[in-house]
Amino acid sequence: MPEYMLLLYAPEVDEAERQQEDRWADMPLWLEVTESLRKAGLLVANGPLHSVATATTVRVRDGDTEVTDGPFAVTKEVLAGYYVLDCADLDEALHHAARMPTARDGSVEVRPLMGMSEIPAPGQAPASPT
Repeated sequence: MPEYMLLLYAPEVDEAERQQEDRWADMPLWLEVTESLRKAGLLVANGPLHSVATATTVRVRDGDTEVTDGPFAVTKEVLAGYYVLDCADLDEALHHAARMPTARDGSVEVRPLMGMSEIPAPGQAPASPT
């Protein structure tokens, strides 16, 4: 079965404010969704991310490495966590994305993971996505 990454985007919260408490109040729902995915044999990996304040971005331009503090882009929503699911197809992945609590006040981006066989060898044309 193909693997899909669910990228969880949520508004950035100030940990000192009540917003963070509200987010942690959803923990029972997160645990329920995660356990149901594990029991169904779909969960490959998942995890939350620390605040964007801990992010470091690396860019290489014209051979020079540039390291900057912070995320790669400034947005209203930030990448807050991820799930990797082994689903039968995109429809199944979308179904589970809609179950994520983040979908209520943020967004869940669903993207198929590229298999190693899809990476072209030097001089080869890229393979079509499955």
